[in-house]
Amino acid sequence: MHTTRTLSITAATLVLAASVVVGGASTAQAAPTVYKNCDAVHKVYSGGIAKKAVTKNKVTSGGKTTYRALKGTVKKDDALYNANKKMDADADGIACEKS
Repeated sequence: MHTTRTLSITAATLVLAASVVVGGASTAQAAPTVYKNCDAVHKVYSGGIAKKAVTKNKVTSGGKTTYRALKGTVKKDDALYNANKKMDADADGIACEKS
């Protein structure tokens, strides 16, 4: 009787441990959205997508650089920015910004 009970407890422990491992794998985050173009981005985030550290829009015109406030709804998310980095024409850390 003691051997059967010990085997049952061991089997239950193994099942519980396996479910914890499987459960951990299901909590993975979804990949960030890759937008087709800036029009698609502006439908969701009117001001574009920025790196978390960006606080101002860097604008260079006629060889002169100025900094302006961010306009519209800007989503600050490093993973989302990296997925859409190709749309950051001036490489200032904001994709599809409005200047």
